[in-house]
Parts: sequence; structure tokens; C-alpha cells
Amino acid sequence: MASYDLSAFDRRFEAISLVGAIEQQSPFTLNVGFWLRDPNQFVQWPQPTASHPRQDFLWEQTCFEIFIGVHNEDFYREINLSPSQAWQAYQFEEYRYPEDMPPKAAYDIELNQLKRTHYGMNVSIDLTEFMLLHKLKWSDIYIGLSAVLKTTQGDHFYAMQHSSPNADFHNKRDWLHQF
Repeated sequence: MASYDLSAFDRRFEAISLVGAIEQQSPFTLNVGFWLRDPNQFVQWPQPTASHPRQDFLWEQTCFEIFIGVHNEDFYREINLSPSQAWQAYQFEEYRYPEDMPPKAAYDIELNQLKRTHYGMNVSIDLTEFMLLHKLKWSDIYIGLSAVLKTTQGDHFYAMQHSSPNADFHNKRDWLHQF
């Protein structure tokens, strides 16, 4: 398991710390955990939903995100995970394209488990169809972790790193995990 300190785009905001951990499990399962430290309880949590529905626009509230890139390819996937237990996966052909809003859903990724915990969130994602369709091995894939945190102090954007002048989770240079 590899872990990463996710940093706030606004470097002056130090009230919340966030760590993401990535683990490959079984031939096609990806497990990710997000550990959030919020001693002042600034984070605004969305209301829980039942049965893990696919839902768009999750980033408009507190939302954790996983980006899956493929070495030497333009296409990628974005997975949005809400503490409400709703989720969605999107497919892109290249950087933010197509520009549809909401983006086109990706049905080659499935949810095994999504659970809000007292420290953040755990998720298990099934990449079987995505990896078999594109003939991928784990070494072909790289991962970016990010989060939109709605707080009483405003919106804050966390990622493995921020190399753009604005918070931009779609910037592949910031997706640091490789298998």
C-alpha cells in the first residue's frame, strides 16, 4: 500500500489534513482510502443516500476523486465518490474532452464497496472491464487522488500535487502513483 499527503491548493489553509492510500488487490481491484483530519469540524458532509447510486455533479459538495491514466494514451477515467455513498465514473478521450456536462459516464468501472468511516472514506473499485477492454496491466496505469472539500471556511481543493496556476485535478502531471 502506498500513501500520499494530499495538499490544499491554497497552501495557507492548514486546518484540514488529508492522506490518500492506494492498494492493488486481486487482478483487477483497486482499493483506496482517504483519511481526513478536521479537528475544528470545518468539513460540510452531504446527507447519506441508500444503495450507492450513480449520481452526477458530486463535486458540488464534499467529494473524493480518483483519476486513472494510462501510460502513452490520452484517454482516462475520473471516479467521484461522495461521503453520501453516491458515486460516478466518467470517461474522457483526452484532457477534459468531451466537454459535456456532466461528462459521459464510464460503465467499464464498477463499485465493489464504498463506505464512509469515522476518519474519511474507503472504496473498492472493480477495473476488470476497463483493464481487459484496453489490454492493460497494472504497470500501464497511473493514479491521481484528489478531493473537493466544502467547508465552513469555503471550498478547498486537495491533490497529490498542484502544478497548474489554478486547481486542476485533470492535469496528468499531478497523478503521481504508479504500480
